[in-house]
Amino acid sequence: MIDHSHIGAETEEVSILVEQSQLKLFCQATGETNAVFWDAEAARAAGLDGVPTPPTYAQTLLNLSPFPTNLVLDVMQVDLARMLHGEQAFEHHHPIRVGDTLRLKQRVADIYDKKGGALEFIVLETVARNQDDVLCCTLKSVAVVRN
Repeated sequence: MIDHSHIGAETEEVSILVEQSQLKLFCQATGETNAVFWDAEAARAAGLDGVPTPPTYAQTLLNLSPFPTNLVLDVMQVDLARMLHGEQAFEHHHPIRVGDTLRLKQRVADIYDKKGGALEFIVLETVARNQDDVLCCTLKSVAVVRN
């Protein structure tokens, strides 16, 4: 069983610059065809004050800026072979734009079990703030651990 005292554990903050080239690669990989996500002229023509990112791009930014300490693997020492991704959710508060520097911090929001402890669930919450300390996005993921 995963020790519930890990609830509330946090990572160090990491930063990442939102780069146009990485965003364009993401759009190509996902089949995104709306030019406002990679072309500043198209974004301006659409009335936007910068090149925005698609709704799920925050996860890519999180993946590109790993925390020095992984809460699940390093702190809780969960066996990766017994774990799978169970859920992902995004709550958007403010647009993430090309040129922003996002600061990311993650915490263990909850740990619970089902099926008499056969399955354990680790809820991670990551907050993304821009260079002006504006909360842009809250990412929630759930890891499922089979015992």
